[in-house]
Amino acid sequence: MCDKKESQVQQNSRTSAFILGAFIFIGLSALGYLLGNAAIEYKQYDRSVTVKGLSEREYGADIVIWPIQFTVAGNELGDLYEAIEKKSVKIKEFLGKNGIRPEEITLASPAITDKSAQQYGNNGRAEFRYTAIQTVTVYSKEIKMVRSVMALLSKLGKEGIVFTAGNYDSRTEYLFTRLNEVKPEMIEEATRKAREVAEKFASDSQSKLGKIKRASQGQFSISARDKNNPHIKKIRVVSTVAYYLSD
Repeated sequence: MCDKKESQVQQNSRTSAFILGAFIFIGLSALGYLLGNAAIEYKQYDRSVTVKGLSEREYGADIVIWPIQFTVAGNELGDLYEAIEKKSVKIKEFLGKNGIRPEEITLASPAITDKSAQQYGNNGRAEFRYTAIQTVTVYSKEIKMVRSVMALLSKLGKEGIVFTAGNYDSRTEYLFTRLNEVKPEMIEEATRKAREVAEKFASDSQSKLGKIKRASQGQFSISARDKNNPHIKKIRVVSTVAYYLSD
C-alpha cells in the first residue's frame, strides 16, 4: 500500500515537471519569436533617407544707405572749413530739390589731415597743407528715387565738387529688413521640396516614406543678385530632413 502511494507521488511529480517544462518551452519560444520580430521591425524602421530642400527668392531691398564723400584741400584751416560747409550745403540743397527729405540726410564731422605733420623728414613740400574728407549720408526707404538721384550727382562735379569713389566707407549699402516676414513661407517651401525628393527616392527604391526622423534648418543667406544690381537681394535657405523608410 505504501509502495503504491509512493509510486503515485513520483508519477504526479513527473507530470508536474513535464507540464512546467512545456510552459517554459512555450514561453521561451514565444519570447524568441517576439524578440525576433522586434529586431526585424527595428531594422526595417531604422532605414532612412536624408534629403535637402532649397527655397530661393528675389526681393527688392527696402533701405538704402548712400554715403556721398567729397574732398577739399587748402593751406588755411579756416578757409578749409568754410569750403567744406559751402559744399555740404550745396549737396544738401541738390538732394532736397530731387526729392530727398531733410530727415533722410545726415552730415558727419570732416576728417582732416595735416600733411606737414606726416612728412617725417621728407624735404618735399605738399602743394596743400590740409586735406579734408567730408561725408553726407542719405538713409532712405525710397530705393528707386535715391537711385535716380545717384545718376544726377555728376552735375555737382561740374560745379567743382570733387567726389571720392572706390573707398570702403563710400560704398552704397542696400538692406533687406523684412526677413521675418518671408521666413515662414520659405521654410515651408524648402520642407515641401525636401519631401518631394524623398518621395521620389522612396518610389524608385520601392519603399514607403515614413515619419520624419530628424530635421534641421540652415541659415538664411542674403546676397546681391549680381554686382550690377545690388539693390535686388537673393534670399536662400536649405532645409535638411531625414525620413524613415519601410518596405
